[in-house]
Amino acid sequence: MTNSNESRDLNRDPISGTPGSHPVGVGLGGAGGAAAGAVIGALAGPIGILIGGGVGAIAGAAAGKGIAERLDPTGETEYWQNAHTARPYYDSKFDYATDYAPAYAYGTEARSRMHDRGWDPSTEAELERDWAGARNQSRLDWADAKAAVRDAWDRTDRTYRTYDAADRYYESRFDQANYREKNASYDDYRPAYRYGVQARHGAAWREWDDRLEDELGRGWDKVKGQSRLGWEKAKEATKEAWHTVERALPGDADRDGR
Repeated sequence: MTNSNESRDLNRDPISGTPGSHPVGVGLGGAGGAAAGAVIGALAGPIGILIGGGVGAIAGAAAGKGIAERLDPTGETEYWQNAHTARPYYDSKFDYATDYAPAYAYGTEARSRMHDRGWDPSTEAELERDWAGARNQSRLDWADAKAAVRDAWDRTDRTYRTYDAADRYYESRFDQANYREKNASYDDYRPAYRYGVQARHGAAWREWDDRLEDELGRGWDKVKGQSRLGWEKAKEATKEAWHTVERALPGDADRDGR
């Protein structure tokens, strides 16, 4: 761990490093890589599928549930603005705001709307047909736009499936949780588990210590949604989710073996 890493906080964008880009713990880049995702999957069961490939944040941060959820548009815009130049289909004659942004937004929206479908020839044909109405001022014809649309579709699909897997994983273990409040339901704890998954994936250089716990505590009210839990009652679930992801990342940053 370097001093520069230790000085970072969760308000820095995990891709650009820009301070204050988004609320604490919300921005999630692809820092873990596909290999990390495979390790998480092997170690932690369904919570780990695909997370190493990079997932986004649900609008409203960690709160909520169900297919009606949508990805945080600000976070997705920041992600693609920073990531698009490294994509294999990137062409410097096109710019982000005018050309690529509409394609990424289209792919994200399409996956959210067509949640019961996969990317197949019929889906692609429908998206090609409707691209003319979605492209705004983009100079990309469908042949140029398709790869970016598919990229955003796949990231969105990864995000929904990762949160669904995490939800099911922690719900299956919830009755055995020693921190569970007697009158609290799993829905009260769901945002805390998601918060821990988001935070650990988005700040892999951090250790769980008093400073981090304080930062997460200050952000809890922004992400708790309908949860009835205060931070003191939510933090153990957040910590459990943090360490579940940490165990699968290379290096176990704080060397505590959890």
